Formats: sequence, C-alpha cells, structure tokens
Amino acid sequence: MRIDQLEQQRQDILRKIGKIRKMRRGSVTEQFFEAPRKGKTEPVRQGPYYLWQYWEHGRPRRQRLRGAPEVTSARAEVAAHREFEELCARYVRVAEELARAEREAIISEETLKKGLKSRSSRTRK
Repeated sequence: MRIDQLEQQRQDILRKIGKIRKMRRGSVTEQFFEAPRKGKTEPVRQGPYYLWQYWEHGRPRRQRLRGAPEVTSARAEVAAHREFEELCARYVRVAEELARAEREAIISEETLKKGLKSRSSRTRK
C-alpha cells in the first residue's frame, strides 16, 4: 500500500477515536435469583438485575445498574470501549505498515542513488 493511503487510514482512525466521548471497560450482564415464596414449594425466579462488571487493579469489580436508562447508557459505553480497543489495534497495524513502507522507500532511494550493486559474496574481491 502506498504511504499516502496509509497516512489517510491513520488519520481516519484518529478521527474515529476522537469522536468517542464516553466509554467504560467491562461488560453488562443480567442476573436472575431464585427466591423461596411463602406458601409455595417452587422458588420464584426474580430479575433480571443488571450488573456492570470490570477489572480494576487486578481485581474484579461489580456495580448494580438501576433503571433502563442506566443500563442502556452502560451498554453503549461498553460498546464504545470495545470499538476504541479495535481502533487502537488497527492504528498499531497501520502505523507498522507505514513505518515499513517508509523504510522500503528510503532503501529504494538509496539503492537508486548508489546504483544497483550486487551484495553477493561471489562478486566481492
């Protein structure tokens, strides 16, 4: 891929990253509990209760989410964090390709300036 195309991809990724305003790590899960009821033999399933789970300082953390707006917001923020991580990984790949392309361009320029010389040990005297 050409250097200008790679640079354009790099700028596009940075623009997308800049549009992410809010994010949070982790996941949003549903929990259900089975609770005994007075006068009934079968426990009753209660829920769903929504939980935001994430890791912090090597330890799992959990926070109960209350209400539909908070659950919706948390899911969107978790999705934004996943998108951020994907964009960061793409950025690294594009930056590596850009570095490789620029190195190859410099090497090819130097080769043209010096003339085509064989690097074979047989041609050396």
